[in-house]
Amino acid sequence: MSTRITAGTVLAAAAILASSASAASPLVLGPSTQKQLALYQGYYDGHKDGYVITDVSNKAQAAAWHVNYAPVLKSAKAAPPQYFVSGRAAAGQLAVFGAEPGEPSYNPLWDELVVTWKSGVKPVLLVKDDQITALAKQGRLTIHDPHIVLNAPIMNVGSKQTVT
Repeated sequence: MSTRITAGTVLAAAAILASSASAASPLVLGPSTQKQLALYQGYYDGHKDGYVITDVSNKAQAAAWHVNYAPVLKSAKAAPPQYFVSGRAAAGQLAVFGAEPGEPSYNPLWDELVVTWKSGVKPVLLVKDDQITALAKQGRLTIHDPHIVLNAPIMNVGSKQTVT
């Protein structure tokens, strides 16, 4: 008995193989290149995390930071807080995150909140979001929401540099 393979059979087999291969393989992203991005540090629960900033909903910040201006981010909902100290600050002060990867509330979008120490209050190093909200309740600092959203994914969690 002979087997006859036609062009139609070959095309059908190729289509089946292609569809099963694409289902098992990752999405095609295209060619890759490397670009160096600034890696910043911020505190979360007393340790430092590294993050990058790619987009911001404020045009002036986008220009100053050399990142993408993305006005649509302003309407993002459920972004966790990222606190930035303005004015007087303790030595070594960095931004402070309200979440980090692995937590249910984490996503790479952040609600930018500006922290300012009240007059006559000596700044302390802020390293936890709960610390900031407690100090605000005590009247030692204020938290202002400028309604700016950042796209700033945390790229590495934790370091040997911890603060108690």
